[in-house]
Amino acid sequence: MNAENGSADTRAQVTALARELGFDLCRFAKAETPEHAAEFRDWLDRGDAGEMNYLARNSERRCDPRQILPDVKTVIVLALNYFQGRESVAAGVSPAKGATGKIAAEPPSPSFGAASTAATTATGRTARYAWGDDYHGLIEKKLAVIDQFLRECGGSQKCYVDTGPMLERDHAASAGIGWHGKSTMLLNREFGTWFFLAEILTTLEFAPDTAQKNYCGRCMRCIDACPTGAITAPHQVDARRCISYLTIELKGSIPTELRPLMGDRIYGCDDCLDACPWNRFAKVSRETAFAMRPEIAVMKLRDYLSLDDDKFRLLFRKSPIKRTKRRGLLRNVCVALGNVGTADDLPALEKATADSEPIIAEHAQWAIEQIRGRAVA
Repeated sequence: MNAENGSADTRAQVTALARELGFDLCRFAKAETPEHAAEFRDWLDRGDAGEMNYLARNSERRCDPRQILPDVKTVIVLALNYFQGRESVAAGVSPAKGATGKIAAEPPSPSFGAASTAATTATGRTARYAWGDDYHGLIEKKLAVIDQFLRECGGSQKCYVDTGPMLERDHAASAGIGWHGKSTMLLNREFGTWFFLAEILTTLEFAPDTAQKNYCGRCMRCIDACPTGAITAPHQVDARRCISYLTIELKGSIPTELRPLMGDRIYGCDDCLDACPWNRFAKVSRETAFAMRPEIAVMKLRDYLSLDDDKFRLLFRKSPIKRTKRRGLLRNVCVALGNVGTADDLPALEKATADSEPIIAEHAQWAIEQIRGRAVA
């Protein structure tokens, strides 16, 4: 089957099936070398990926789809809107954050494609994409249905949800899903920045879609909004300064000079996404699984410090936040308390200085010093 011998019907069936499964967009691109492969290699060489060593290990595969699936002809790119509306802000939840990388470099998850409205200072802010259930499992089940259909059509496939060695935003841009914003995130005129990406590499050849025009113009709002200056130039992100990287990917101690810039963010950062004017057109997702969990929305920052491993796993079961493990999240919570906490938080922090995880104890002590410093200032 190829683009010339009648795959148009099959292509239409794939698109219809994707819509039926809940995807908001389904587009097709030729399985070619990603447009920004050279820039991706340069980004790695500069060390801007920080500790995300997995990007370098698979760098050549990311730059050549044929190394993933030798006879690949087409990359089917799908997008799923996760925007849950703005009413959450009124309910005590405020914008969140999440996205690292540079053009063609994939974030911890967002690409990424990346999230917004986090919790207030009392609860800490969490990236919008991480409010509800983990998108990986949910989307993988949908991809499996399309994969089965394509198998019946004679195709062989590889399916990925932000976990495979692909420069997914390049393929998504080639397929017409959106365009590269200056934050490195993919933008869409209908959904703004609030959507997940998934890809199906297939040996079937389909007619490709047309890439979209870049509609960013002279706007620099995403760059101006970054709390840590991680967006060093249009389409250039130093992940080592990105709050999403610091709160999710970084496993060790957060640099002390960056801690005050993190504010009350405990998982990811959406400031560059929240600032994008295209989000005024964002539509509420049909998928309710991504809604903020009520039990998390009301938690105060210091309450997290009482979680042991079992309680952490129970609270964040099927949540993207489980990725940080208890030590990572509580480290982030300590930093947030150091920035916005009060004397009422000191007992919980003092107890945390004796935590069995040294990284929690270290950041708890830093937080205590910050709160006490504000009291005497």
